[in-house]
Amino acid sequence: MCRFCRTFAQNFCKCAMNTSNSFNDYIRQAIVNNWNQNALTDYQGQTLQYHDVARKIGKIHILFENCNIQKGDKIAICGRNSAHWAVTFLATLTYGAVAVPILHEFNAEQIHNIVNHSGARLLFVGDFVAKEIDPAQMPQLEGIVNLPDFSLMISRSEQLNYAREHLNMMFGSKYPRAFTKDDVHFHEDASEELALINYTSGTTGFSKGVMLPYRALWGNISFCLNRLSKHVKPGSPMLDILPMAHMYGLSIEFLFGFCNGCHLFFLNRLPSPTLIAKAFTDVKPRLIIAVPLIIEKIVRKRVLPVLQTPRMKLLLAMPVVKDKVKAKVLEQVMQAFGGQAYEIIVGGAPLSKEVEQCLLSIGFPITVGYGTTECAPLISYRDHNEFAPGSCGCPIDGMTVRIDSADPQNIAGEILTRGTNLMLGYYKNDEATEQAIDKDGWYHTGDLATMDYDGNIFIRGRIKNMLLGANGQNVYPEEIEDKLSSMPMVSECIVVQRDQKLVALVYPDQDELMNFSPDELQGIMEQNRQQLNEQLPPYSRLAAIQLQGEEFQKTPKKSIKRYLYS
Repeated sequence: MCRFCRTFAQNFCKCAMNTSNSFNDYIRQAIVNNWNQNALTDYQGQTLQYHDVARKIGKIHILFENCNIQKGDKIAICGRNSAHWAVTFLATLTYGAVAVPILHEFNAEQIHNIVNHSGARLLFVGDFVAKEIDPAQMPQLEGIVNLPDFSLMISRSEQLNYAREHLNMMFGSKYPRAFTKDDVHFHEDASEELALINYTSGTTGFSKGVMLPYRALWGNISFCLNRLSKHVKPGSPMLDILPMAHMYGLSIEFLFGFCNGCHLFFLNRLPSPTLIAKAFTDVKPRLIIAVPLIIEKIVRKRVLPVLQTPRMKLLLAMPVVKDKVKAKVLEQVMQAFGGQAYEIIVGGAPLSKEVEQCLLSIGFPITVGYGTTECAPLISYRDHNEFAPGSCGCPIDGMTVRIDSADPQNIAGEILTRGTNLMLGYYKNDEATEQAIDKDGWYHTGDLATMDYDGNIFIRGRIKNMLLGANGQNVYPEEIEDKLSSMPMVSECIVVQRDQKLVALVYPDQDELMNFSPDELQGIMEQNRQQLNEQLPPYSRLAAIQLQGEEFQKTPKKSIKRYLYS
């Protein structure tokens, strides 16, 4: 066993034995320790302090009690990020009920199916979702609650009607001498107890309900607190951009930030590039959690054009001034993200190698993590000061990783993992659970990677995406796409197989499109194809590039839904 594997095996054993830790106790301590500090803010809107969050949790608990909600009952939440979304989620888990976060970007049919499949008794919805859904399609629901003001959209229960109408009175009766820190009492969660069911939004088109125990949430939060709290202090601002119904945004942006005593800002509107840029400037987040699309758009529009000018290339080639030039560029890039970030953690999809190399060359504090919904989500991460370029970090404390390959350092194999963060299985789907977790407890991620001697993981692609060349060679489309995405006029691309030939589908850069005729654009793409093929072995060269008239359809974490184009 290599030095790295021994270290992380020891860490896994220590963490696995420590089963007395409580997720809900993390929430309670955060509230009590930061009682009068700002907690949750709807960007350019209302702010709740930690004691306000506790009071709202207390009221929702009373609502649940008077509606006869039992421990383990399912509560669905669907809406854009907001302070009330966060409060509802915390209230559900601290009560002992099971949260069912639903991505607000799902269509009405998907929402109906998830609510019905999960057996949710109540559904909390945001304004946008409320207009889209049809309550008649969710007959088992006892009520639908509006997230903005906790009013009832629909009620099929006299108990719910009465409880909502008399909620303030019941709260006052329960706490006649004011609500204090001493009144914060939550459900005592067990390690293996089901905490939430998160329905995946992967690129295969099939949504599965991932059953995550309290242990998995605790494992993610504990790791983040141990590794990040020394740099991100209580009271630090954080900007929650990613949907909280996705585990990356839920665990790393929201739950870590809350448990760390941070002040969280939610973009409760459509997160356009302009809005995100302004929010970075206003909030000045201390830690930024992002998907590659956000980073790549900023770098390609604001950084690469500067670094690639003849004058800048000349300056960067001069030893006397290149450090000063890089420092100036770094300062400008940092300001684009608010100027106060300790680091930016990128995850959810591969980061362009060109963008990564560009940022690392100027000393930008970027790092790449890796995870899956099934691990709530963290599997690997490394601080930007130790980050190995091209990797996605090392296995985190509590998680063991193995590459299913005879030569893991040189030959890609499937990433297998097990440990504290792993799911219980898929809800009502034993067959899928048995396919994902083998008899030894290893979760088969479906991702291909190599791992160096120091434990750095280098993703090669998805097993499902891997294509076979004409002579049976393995072709990883992600590697071709990474090179193509940095070429002229390419905004987004995927590589597919058509009649045994490799074809790239390209959505062109819309900002530059008006400057070229259709024939000129085709000429640029043909030149891209020829230059790209010179960099590739014969079996993975492109036969053609086809232009897409519309942007690729994506999952909420901005991965292209490949199954729609294959």
